[in-house]
Amino acid sequence: MTDSQRTWERRADAALGVAASVILMVMMLITVVDVIGRYIFNHPLRGGFEITELMLLVLIFAGLPLVSHADEHVTMDFIDRVISARARAALEGLVHGVCAATMFLLAWLIWVKAGKISAYGDATDVLRIVYGPFVYFMAAMIGLAGLIHIGKIFVPGAPRENQIHG
Repeated sequence: MTDSQRTWERRADAALGVAASVILMVMMLITVVDVIGRYIFNHPLRGGFEITELMLLVLIFAGLPLVSHADEHVTMDFIDRVISARARAALEGLVHGVCAATMFLLAWLIWVKAGKISAYGDATDVLRIVYGPFVYFMAAMIGLAGLIHIGKIFVPGAPRENQIHG
């Protein structure tokens, strides 16, 4: 990996980390304002729960490609100790292929569902925020994670340094 790629990845990680922090902070503030308004002033924040749900959706699905890129999915390494390095590399390629295929299938199914949701005009109850763009976002992020797994088949990275061996 070149220095410019590492620099780009560090900057992207930092920017996405800041964005995730901001989303979490806003979610926390909305929840605090809603709880205080509800229990002290008997006037909850209108649509606070809806906004929190949608922000959580964005946070989770935006993080999926990042987790795939960093190879931070949950893994089991019980077989790694009994197979050769070559077999381990082949197994990793197979796992990335299965992950990519699964991600692409899920992305396609969710994209189809997003089309139906958009056609129906489904929206949140209180603020009437339409769901369609959020569901398309979900499908796009899952598809991006699939592309990342495809890339890892053809350009395998170094083994994770932070793996826990028990």
